[in-house]
Amino acid sequence: MSSSTIWIITILVMVLSLVIQAMLKSRFAKYSEVPITLTGAEVASRMLQAHGIRDVNIVSISGKLSDHYDPTTRTVNLSEDVYYGRSVAAAAVAAHECGHVVQHATGYAWLRMRSALVPVVSFSSNIVSWVLLAGVVFINIFPSLIWIGIGLFALTTLFSFVTLPVEINASARAVKWLESDGIVNYETKAMAADALKWAAYTYVIAAIGSLATLLYYISLANRRN
Repeated sequence: MSSSTIWIITILVMVLSLVIQAMLKSRFAKYSEVPITLTGAEVASRMLQAHGIRDVNIVSISGKLSDHYDPTTRTVNLSEDVYYGRSVAAAAVAAHECGHVVQHATGYAWLRMRSALVPVVSFSSNIVSWVLLAGVVFINIFPSLIWIGIGLFALTTLFSFVTLPVEINASARAVKWLESDGIVNYETKAMAADALKWAAYTYVIAAIGSLATLLYYISLANRRN
């Protein structure tokens, strides 16, 4: 793949990322206006109880769309809008994060793989930029250095792609449970699924962007060599 093609892909990814972020915010704002009876915190508690999980705490945190499950502290962290919100959007996000808890409890293979990659990726992401920079500067003296950097960056790309099935599966679990528990009906189920779909797109575009960057570095290394 030529460098010009990689640059075109990179620019397209950047544009798509902005579009997806805008659509995500728009969808969540829209579905935050569709009321339901339970708060996001109550939805989360109900879903965990339904799956027999009683050792995970549900807490409120600051920020917008900052919701996440932390397996190290066994906490479902919900943004204030989700924790206290009584809307389809709040229910969808809360159920999605609890979907990760269920994955953890059942030993979901893709989540185990991603968890195993976390310490390695955390280390590589801290040094990869410096290694790549040094690899470019010293390409004639130490040509293998840039390939070490590419190898480190490849780990972050792999992590991005392993994350995709984890997020998609958590959303599928969330929508299925919301419907089976009667929290959403036929109409609001489609809204919850749509909100989570746009959230998933952010991970898809991030993975594609990481792959495009990886290909750029490989192309650069090949040209320098």
